[in-house]
Amino acid sequence: MPDEIMGVKEVAEYLKIKEQTVYKLLQQGKLPALKIGGQWKVKKSHLDKMFDEILSSTVKKLHG
Repeated sequence: MPDEIMGVKEVAEYLKIKEQTVYKLLQQGKLPALKIGGQWKVKKSHLDKMFDEILSSTVKKLHG
C-alpha cells in the first residue's frame, strides 16, 4: 500500500536501520514526518519519493 502510514518501528524495518537512527533522523528533520500525539508518523510514499530524489541526485553527481 503506497500511502501506508508508518511509525518509527515500521520505518526502521522498512529502511533496515535501527529505531534509534530513525529517531535521530526525525529529530534532525531529515525524514518527512509529522509528530501526532507524541508519536512520529511517516507516509511510506514520502519515504520512497525522498529516497528516489536523493539517489537520482547522487547518480547525477557521479556521472556529471
